[in-house]
Amino acid sequence: MIKTIIGKPDFIESLRGKRASFMLALSNTKTADIEGITQAGIRNMIYLTPTLDSEFLCTGEVRSLENIAQTPKGVPTPALITRAVHLLAPYGRIELLDLGLEIKPKLDYFTQHGFDITPSQSIVEGADIDAQEVFEKGVAFGQSYECQDEYIILAESVPSGTTTATATALGLGYKAEGMFSSSFKNSPDDIKEKTLKLALSNIDDKNDIFDTLSKVSDNMIIFNAGFLMGLNNRIKVILAGGTQMACVLLVMNRILKLMGGAMETSNLALCTTKWVAEDENSDIEALLKMLSFPINAYYADFDFSLSERPALKLYDEGEAKEGVGAGGALVYGFLNGVSKDKITKQVESQL
Repeated sequence: MIKTIIGKPDFIESLRGKRASFMLALSNTKTADIEGITQAGIRNMIYLTPTLDSEFLCTGEVRSLENIAQTPKGVPTPALITRAVHLLAPYGRIELLDLGLEIKPKLDYFTQHGFDITPSQSIVEGADIDAQEVFEKGVAFGQSYECQDEYIILAESVPSGTTTATATALGLGYKAEGMFSSSFKNSPDDIKEKTLKLALSNIDDKNDIFDTLSKVSDNMIIFNAGFLMGLNNRIKVILAGGTQMACVLLVMNRILKLMGGAMETSNLALCTTKWVAEDENSDIEALLKMLSFPINAYYADFDFSLSERPALKLYDEGEAKEGVGAGGALVYGFLNGVSKDKITKQVESQL
C-alpha cells in the first residue's frame, strides 16, 4: 500500500505503528487572486481555503464559511482525507503554523504557532517577502521545537502554491519546466506561463538567493526550508505533500550550497499521493533527483476506486491530487493498519 518513489523502504517501515504530530503550514499569496490560476477552493474566496482546511481538519466542521471548500467542478478539499485518517488512527496532536493568513482559523484548544508573518503579494508584482527574515524565523522555530510524538508530519495548505513553487525553482536556476503538478486535471498553462514569465522578469543576475525568494516564492516554502534546517535531522519528519514540498527541499539544497555546508537527511522523507506520483503532467521524481543530498520519497497507493461518489471520482480523473497533507496522512493510516476500504467509507461519511 506504500510505494517507493526514490530511496529505500527502510525509513518508512521504521515508522510503522508509531504516533506522529501533524503540523499544518498555512499561508496566503495574492498569486491566488489571478483569475483562473487555481481551483483550490471557492471562486472569489480562495483566500479562505487554508483557514477552512485547518478548521475542518481539527474539528470536522468549517466555521469561517457555511460549506467546506470545494473546486468549481465540485471536488472537495483533500482535508476530507486527512481528517478521515485522523478519525481512524489519530495523530498525536495537530498543530498549525500561521505563515501569513488573511483570516485566522476559529479554533480553541489547538496549538496555533504565530510568527508575525504577513500574506505575500502576487509574484507578478514581486511577492514582497522578506525572505531572509521568514527563513530565519523557520530556523529558530526548528531549533527550539520539541516534538511530543515520535515524528512530525509536515503538511501545507497554500492556494496557487504550485505556481509559486514553479517560479521558485525556475528562479533558483533549476531546469524544472513542466515538472510541477496542478490542482487542475487540465492545467491552465497559458495563465501559468504568463504569470511565471512576469514573475521571473522581476529578478536578475545581481539578486542573491534571498532576493530571488523575496520576489518569486511564498512564505510556506521559505519558512519550511528554514524549519527543516533548524531541526537539523534531530527529529524524523515526513514532508506531506507533492511538488510544493519537493520545492522546499530544492530551496534547502540551494541554501546549503550557498553556505558551503551539508546536512544529514537520514531522518527526512517526502510522502505524497498516487495522483501526484502517477501524474503525467508533472515529475516529482525528477525534482527530487536534482537534490545534492539523499532523500527517501513514497506515495500512498490509494484511490477512490471503491467509491461510487462522483465528487470523489474526480480525484481519480486527475482533479485536485494533493493538499492538506493527504498523501502523508494516507501513508500514516496504512502504517497504523487502516485499510483502503475504511478510509474510503470514512471520507464518504463526511460528504
